[in-house]
Amino acid sequence: MQKQLAEFIGTFTLVLFGCGAAVLAGGDIGLAGISFAFGFALIGMAYGIGPVSGCHINPAVSLGAVAAGRMSLSEAAGYILAQILGALAGAGILMLIASGKADYSVAQNGLGQNGWGPGYLGEYAMTAAFIFEVVASFLFIVVILGATGKGAPAHLAGLAIGIALVVIHLVGINVTGVSVNPARSIGPAVFVGGTALAQLWLFIVAPVIGTVAAGLLFRSGQLDAQS
Repeated sequence: MQKQLAEFIGTFTLVLFGCGAAVLAGGDIGLAGISFAFGFALIGMAYGIGPVSGCHINPAVSLGAVAAGRMSLSEAAGYILAQILGALAGAGILMLIASGKADYSVAQNGLGQNGWGPGYLGEYAMTAAFIFEVVASFLFIVVILGATGKGAPAHLAGLAIGIALVVIHLVGINVTGVSVNPARSIGPAVFVGGTALAQLWLFIVAPVIGTVAAGLLFRSGQLDAQS
């Protein structure tokens, strides 16, 4: 339960502070500020819980690790459950905080949920959203598996991974709000409902496709520095 607790806390933190930056402070800090909030939350957790669980805080990362041969599917299942519960808790607490403002409405203001199409940020089409999430997830797990592989400077892994997440957000917030993490998408969508819940499938399927593809490349030795 130690690893699962760490993953719960880590995912809770990512959703509360990352999505919270968008919901509570987005008008003041802008897209760059939101991007850094997600990245810095990940960096903090990487060093805080990394020694305990590896700080996946993302079901797609755990499945990518399975594909790379670095984790068993049974262990990943425990991680994923903890991550989803942490994301739900983070989104729930964020909604309680946001509701403390008189003019806040979860239906109108949301919880930093992901999406695409008319009415959502840059109004990109579903195809563009799907391509972005697959490619961004693929590149994100390449950084993660590479930075945590044998021979890599372990003390810099959290920093490299967090910076990668910042860059992904800087590029992709207007496209999908950036998921690359099914748990991060599930938490807000469950509370917001409606379109966010109807579009949730993309933010589960696309990140998993991207991370599993990268994991298989590492497993094959094509991207493994030790092969």
